[in-house]
Amino acid sequence: MKNFRIIICLLITTCFFQGECLAQKPKKSKFKALVLYENGGHHLPFTKAAKPWLNKLAIDSSFTIDYIENTKTINDALLKKYQVFIQLDYPPYTWSAESMKAFEKYMNNGKGGWIGLHHATLLGEFDGYPMWQWFSDFMGGIRFVDYIPTFAKAQVNLEDKSHPVLKGVPSIFFIEKEEWYVYDKSPRQNVHVLASVDESTYEPVSKIKMGDHPVIWTNEHFATRNVYIFMGHAPELFQNEAYTTLLRNSIFWAAGKK
Repeated sequence: MKNFRIIICLLITTCFFQGECLAQKPKKSKFKALVLYENGGHHLPFTKAAKPWLNKLAIDSSFTIDYIENTKTINDALLKKYQVFIQLDYPPYTWSAESMKAFEKYMNNGKGGWIGLHHATLLGEFDGYPMWQWFSDFMGGIRFVDYIPTFAKAQVNLEDKSHPVLKGVPSIFFIEKEEWYVYDKSPRQNVHVLASVDESTYEPVSKIKMGDHPVIWTNEHFATRNVYIFMGHAPELFQNEAYTTLLRNSIFWAAGKK
C-alpha cells in the first residue's frame, strides 16, 4: 500500500511539472514582420506611438516584429525571412541600388506582403535623390506635388467595403489631423482604390486639392499582397478605432492570415 501511494504521488508530481512546462512553452510565431521606420524628423511622434501599438498586437496575436531604421541592411536574404514588410512612414528615396532591387523582387515573388504608410508616396526628387520610377509605377504612376502643411480634418469614404482590410471599418470615418498629400494625378486607373478622402469636408477649408483623391489602395498587378494607407502622420491616429482596425486588418491580410 505504501509503495502504491508513492507511485501515485510521483505521477501527480510528474503531471504537475509537465503541465507547468507546457504552460510556459512559448507560442509558435504565426509569421514574422519587418518594420522600416523613421527615427527622426517630424514623423518621430507617429513612430513612437506606432511601435508600442505594433508590439502589443504582435504579442496578443503571436507574431514577431523586427525593426530597422534605414534601408542599409535590406537585401534578398533579409526580406526572405519575413512574411510582412511594413514601410512605416519611410520615403522611397535614400535606398541603395541593392535594396531597391531586393524590394522589387520581393514585391514580384508573391511570398510576402507589404503595407506602406503616409511617407511612402513622397515621390519626386528630394535631398539630391532622383525619383524611384519603379516605386512611382507601383503606387499607380503618381508624383508628389503638394500637401496641406497646416493640416486638416476630413472625411474618408470607403469604396470597396468587401475588401478584407476594411472589415469592421465604418463606411465613413473622420481623420482629425492630416497633411493630405496631393499628387500630379489620381492613381485610380492603375490601382484598386479602397477608400478616398472627401475634399469638401476639409476643416479648415483648403484650396490644396486634387479632385479624385484616393487615400487607401492596392496594386493588384503584383503577386505580393500590398496595401497603401495614406494616413500616418499624427500619433493620435492610434486613438482612432477606424484607423487601428484598418491597420490591424492590413497586417493580417498582407501576411495571408485573413
